[in-house]
Amino acid sequence: MLNGDDRKYPDPREEDIYAGDRRISRPDVSLPDWEVPDTAYRPIPIVWFTGAFMVQLIAITVFLFALASQEPWLTVVMSALATGAIGKWTWDRGMGTAGLGWRSATVIMLVFNMMFAVSASHIF
Repeated sequence: MLNGDDRKYPDPREEDIYAGDRRISRPDVSLPDWEVPDTAYRPIPIVWFTGAFMVQLIAITVFLFALASQEPWLTVVMSALATGAIGKWTWDRGMGTAGLGWRSATVIMLVFNMMFAVSASHIF
């Protein structure tokens, strides 16, 4: 009994404790659910793949809108240079040590998007 109050307080070693709809304590961990312990960043191949896809998509779109109407060949050259730089950046970030499937998918995606830029620029 606390200060004349006979409410039962949950024991954090025995059951979950909630504050509204938020769990603030669980018996199997010592931290609240919103507290993230210090950990090391461990990037994964899908992050590298998605990053390469998004950066290439933006770069090629900018080149197509900015250059395709005046200089289609320049669009292809700039897209090829951007694709090479993005590929190197992705490999340096860690894709070079990823599994064969991720490396293959990344190369196929970069080449496919580059071919899209070539076809969309109406050079051939």
